[in-house]
Amino acid sequence: MIPVTTFAGRKVALFGLGGSGLSTLRALKAGGAEVCPWDDSATSREKAEAEGFELVDLGEAHWPDFAAFILAPGVPLTHPQPHWTVERAREAGVEIIGDIELFCRERGRHAPGSALVAITGTNGKSTTTALTAHILREAGFDVQMGGNIGTPVLDLAPLTDASVYVVECSSFQIDLAPSLNPSVGILLNLTPDHLDRHGAMENYAAIKQRLVAASDFAIVGRDDFLCEFIFQHLKKNGHSVVGIASGRPNALASVCYEAGRLRRAFALPGLKTLEENLFDLTRAKALRGAHNGQNAAAAFTACERLGLPHDEIGLGLRSFPGLAHRMEQVGRKGRVLFVNDSKATNADAAEKALSSFPSIFWILGGKAKAGGIEPLRPMFGRIQKAYLIGEAAEDFARTLEGLAPYEHCGTLDVATIAAARDAEASEAEEPVVLLSPACASYDQYANFEKRGDAFREDVRRLLQGEDAQGELL
Repeated sequence: MIPVTTFAGRKVALFGLGGSGLSTLRALKAGGAEVCPWDDSATSREKAEAEGFELVDLGEAHWPDFAAFILAPGVPLTHPQPHWTVERAREAGVEIIGDIELFCRERGRHAPGSALVAITGTNGKSTTTALTAHILREAGFDVQMGGNIGTPVLDLAPLTDASVYVVECSSFQIDLAPSLNPSVGILLNLTPDHLDRHGAMENYAAIKQRLVAASDFAIVGRDDFLCEFIFQHLKKNGHSVVGIASGRPNALASVCYEAGRLRRAFALPGLKTLEENLFDLTRAKALRGAHNGQNAAAAFTACERLGLPHDEIGLGLRSFPGLAHRMEQVGRKGRVLFVNDSKATNADAAEKALSSFPSIFWILGGKAKAGGIEPLRPMFGRIQKAYLIGEAAEDFARTLEGLAPYEHCGTLDVATIAAARDAEASEAEEPVVLLSPACASYDQYANFEKRGDAFREDVRRLLQGEDAQGELL
């Protein structure tokens, strides 16, 4: 835990007692603050009381007494309308901040020499965060990873100048962190997301921009027009910035992914554009696909900035195991590779996996999102056969009709056995049994993690059967 000493001896209000809220409450109390915690949910209040915390109804509190108001990131700050506690804080002139801001203040006070790599973006930030932390850890750095991924930032080990903090930041967290000042700030991409909470795309983009604009060194994706605008704006204003791209192989001042390789393009005065080959990404089996090319380019550039030689970065890229449920390679039986992409809960997410493998035995279905799998029609040529499960099976069958063979399987265990059977019988060089459902899990599983765990267990049973000759990865 990182005790928050910033408010020692002062009274602060805190709203939101979920995972990060309870973490923040513990850290504030450990640092000597007088905390007045509250939540609209009786269940959340009960959890806090079970830990021995005394609650204060903020609806009846005298707000001018508070030195700060700590808001959980899941609580509306501006849209669709400010939460009632936000309005009370503003009326009293009390600053509104979150756990990332508390971390930044403690870092400035106790470990100003530590490196902070902060990562944001609409897609890929969890993979990039985990990959960056993995490369640094493999190179011998003391790495603390958290934030919007896994461990709440204030649950990390106490701050030291010798540590490197790799922190994933959501837009909600950035919006509550006015002094966020990364050593290396990464903005991967921007597509419409959380607009119900930010009101408009320009508001969402402006919040994300803050992270890189306040960084000592910025890394910005150049594959979408909003990030390209931010890149050019930072460059024009003299900010230290490098671009990353997976769709612009000759972009100058950038690390680019092209045809399975990371390359850097640059120009010297009076010379043509030169290219430097940095890494053959085909050697990193957990980083397939152009989207992972962008993630790898970002992690490579961040680690290079922190002083790692290219050979050490390469070792980390090759040994990265990937994230659970995100194109996670879970097993192999002869030529057949089993991939768990359970986090692909919509067509856009499933497209990333479908574009990464040439010969796919696709397990899909569940509770369908709007649009179903219609946007994936250009990918159907890669599908050797589809195996349909859950509520969406009939609708998906109609979309696949005449374009890709399919089989109604009903449940995941049946689909896994059928897909493995057909993949083994295929003549493909590397047939892939891919769980990438393009659906929510709620018709059959509590969440995508439970669905992915079930697939992993199905593969385990399949590979450990009497006649199976395979390995879990």
